[in-house]
Amino acid sequence: MSVKMEQLENNKVKLELQITSEKFQDGIQKAYIKMANRFTVPGFRKGKAPRFMVEKYYGEGVFYEEAINLLFPEVYMAAIDETGIEPVSQPEVDIKEFNDDKSLVLLVEVFVKPEVALGKYKGVSVKKVEHNVTAAQVKEELERMRERNGRVVTVEDRAIKKGDTATIDYEGFVDGVPFEGGKGEGHPLEIGSGQFIPGFEDQLIGKKLGEEVDVNVEFPKEYHAEELAGKPALFKVKIHKITMKELPALDDEFAKDVSEFDTLDALKADTKEKLVARAKEQAKAEQEELVLEKVVDGAKVDIPQVMIDERVNQTIEEYNMRLSSQGITMEKYMELTGGSMDDFRAQTAPMAEKQVKTRLVLEAIAKAEAIEATEEDIDAEYTKMAEMYGVEADVVKKAVPADDLKHDVAIRKTVEFLVNEASLTKPRAKKEEATEAPAEADAEKKPAAKKTSTTAKKTTSTTTKKTTTKTAEEGKATTKKAPAKKTAKKEEKAAK
Repeated sequence: MSVKMEQLENNKVKLELQITSEKFQDGIQKAYIKMANRFTVPGFRKGKAPRFMVEKYYGEGVFYEEAINLLFPEVYMAAIDETGIEPVSQPEVDIKEFNDDKSLVLLVEVFVKPEVALGKYKGVSVKKVEHNVTAAQVKEELERMRERNGRVVTVEDRAIKKGDTATIDYEGFVDGVPFEGGKGEGHPLEIGSGQFIPGFEDQLIGKKLGEEVDVNVEFPKEYHAEELAGKPALFKVKIHKITMKELPALDDEFAKDVSEFDTLDALKADTKEKLVARAKEQAKAEQEELVLEKVVDGAKVDIPQVMIDERVNQTIEEYNMRLSSQGITMEKYMELTGGSMDDFRAQTAPMAEKQVKTRLVLEAIAKAEAIEATEEDIDAEYTKMAEMYGVEADVVKKAVPADDLKHDVAIRKTVEFLVNEASLTKPRAKKEEATEAPAEADAEKKPAAKKTSTTAKKTTSTTTKKTTTKTAEEGKATTKKAPAKKTAKKEEKAAK
């Protein structure tokens, strides 16, 4: 087989593949073997008629199309190897010539990976990202732990306060007439949460268990139900139950109950250590983003639209999977948001283009700097994945071939290379240093009863980093995910 290549516009090439008669005859024979059972020839059992009889009965060209389909993957891959092109789209195939001697010429058009004109990528100047952990942040984290370990108690001896949860029945009226969706029974409402329209919750403060209250409010002018927008309304409310959350005292006993530590000081030190580690990871990610943005902006590349479309399709697939895990279909999402797939694609396209360009630039730099994944890199990646999933490294190796990891590891090493080479300037603003400060319990909260269990508990948060491996031939990005459109949930009750 011989190959001729012609460069077309917009990173598209045309290949002319000349297939000999001997090669095509081999394809016809393979097609006959594959398709023999489909043909019935008089005088022969089904599938037992010789090839020349099938061709005589059904026509000489009965196997031609299947022969080309069987031959094409082999001759196409050989043409890719010979020309060195990197396809990023599915090939378009046509028959240019079919000669009497059964030789033929195929024309193939395919988009290829574009050339990248790199700008400055070593020593780019960006600000240095730093995130220091303050004593206030440690205190906030401890308060969140108190919130998670608080207990709900019923209130009977006082009126409703902000932060309480009131279980209520309500019915709304506009111009004295009940409106659709304005009625609810046994609804738990946290006072101050902003769950209901402005002014509703405030009017329940100071009310007591069993009271019936008239709540007068005005619907916002931008309210989702146009027939109610901007109109005054009266809600008749009955209070059935009042509860509050009791938070435990922040002391050594608390540390024992919620962690593996015996003292509050030890818990605080561990909390600070975790926050520092988290801050370092955040700073690292932001630093990489700043450097990449500068490097990518300085490069020029003409990206085929097919690569952007492919990345958009991948984003839609990923978003659809996330929605499915929540029991929502893409169609339902579009219905809730009032959008369409065309809108979604249009909103996703700019980020998809940025992701594709970023990947192309990183691949070009990796090639220019001869950055590759070594055997040690791959082994380290297997070990990390094994620890992440709690399995043996051999199990991961069987599930994830090394070739699938090489590209992503090389890209990650390229990002590290760029950050190490960058000129990082410290920000002028003085950072607050972490200092220890007492994290005292709210004086207005009553301490909850101590837990009787002596078993130490520890809450940890683990962030797993997902590895995405896509080949250049697939034309898919391995960078950040495109932001998805925020879901706008319909309110079940117009009063909310």
